[in-house]
Amino acid sequence: MKTSMKLIGAGLLASALSISGAYAQVVTIATGAQGSLAYNSGQAVAKVANDAGITARTQPLVGYLPLINSGEVDFGFSNGVEAEYAFSGTRNYDRKNPNMRLVGVMFPLTTGLMAPCDLGLKTIADVKAKAAELRLASEYTSSTIIPFYIAGGLANAGLTYDDFKKVPVASFVAGINALGDGLVDIALVSLNSGAGQQAAVKLKSRGGLCYISQDNSDAGVAAFKKFLPAGDIVSLKQNEKINGLQDSGANIMRIPWVMLTNADVSDDLVYKMTKAIAENKEALKAAFGAFARADAATMAPANMVPYHPGAVRYFEEAGIKVGG
Repeated sequence: MKTSMKLIGAGLLASALSISGAYAQVVTIATGAQGSLAYNSGQAVAKVANDAGITARTQPLVGYLPLINSGEVDFGFSNGVEAEYAFSGTRNYDRKNPNMRLVGVMFPLTTGLMAPCDLGLKTIADVKAKAAELRLASEYTSSTIIPFYIAGGLANAGLTYDDFKKVPVASFVAGINALGDGLVDIALVSLNSGAGQQAAVKLKSRGGLCYISQDNSDAGVAAFKKFLPAGDIVSLKQNEKINGLQDSGANIMRIPWVMLTNADVSDDLVYKMTKAIAENKEALKAAFGAFARADAATMAPANMVPYHPGAVRYFEEAGIKVGG
C-alpha cells in the first residue's frame, strides 16, 4: 500500500512539474538597440510575460526578422509593412521568410511627411505642383524601410523620388535633423517625436514644421497601399499640443507595430503570450508609454503574414475579430 501511494505521489509530482514547466523554458524576445522602439517594446512585453509565468528574456539584435523565421529567436517586433515585405521576400528583402507568424498589433505608429510651414505645402497636391524645386530626404542607408514609407506617401499623389531633388541621409533621425537644419524641404517625421519637436524649434522663424496632408480619396489610398498594404491614411484634427497640427488638421500615415513569432513555436506558449499582452495594457503602459495607444479590440487586422494558431485561439475566445 505504501509503495502504491509512493508511486501515485511520484506520478502526481511528475505531472505537476510537467505542467509548471510547460513555460519554464526560456523564450527569447528579439529587440533593437537600447532606447529603440523595439527595445522599449520588448522590455515591457517581457515584464508582463514573466508576470504571466512565461520565462522570457530580451535579446538586442539588428535585422532579426530572418532569425524569427528560422526559429533562432522566439518573438520579435516589426512594423506591419516590413513584416509583409519580409514574409513575401519583396521590397527591402531579397528572400522569403515563410515561417514567420503574427502574434498581434502592439499599438499603432503614426507618421507623415513634414515641411517647414512657410513653404505652404498643406497638401500632397501642393507638393506635386512644386516637386521639381523641392529637396527630399532620400536613401536612408541605415533604415531601409523608411524610403518605402516616403514612396507610399508620394505615390498617393502619383509622385516618385525622381520628381524631386534627392538629398541622401543616413537614418530616420538624420532626415529629421536635415529638415531642421534647412538641408531638405521634406522628410518623414513621427507624430510628436522628440527629434521632430527639436527640428520645429530650429525652424520657429519659418512657422515651425507642418504635416503635409495626404489624399484620403479611394484612389489616393489605393495608390498608397501599393507600397504600404498594411498601412492606412488617418485624419487627425487640429491640435495645438501636437507638433505639426497646431494650425490645421491633416491626413497622415498609420502603420501597425506588431509582434511576430515562428510557426513552430507551441500554440500554448503563443496563446499565453497573446493573452498576457491583450489583458495587461496598464502594466505595459507603465513600462512603456506607447502602449497607451494599444487596443485589444483591433489587435488582429488583415495582414499578408498569417496569425499564429495560438494567437487565433485567444482572439476567438476574447471575441476579437481576426483580419478585420
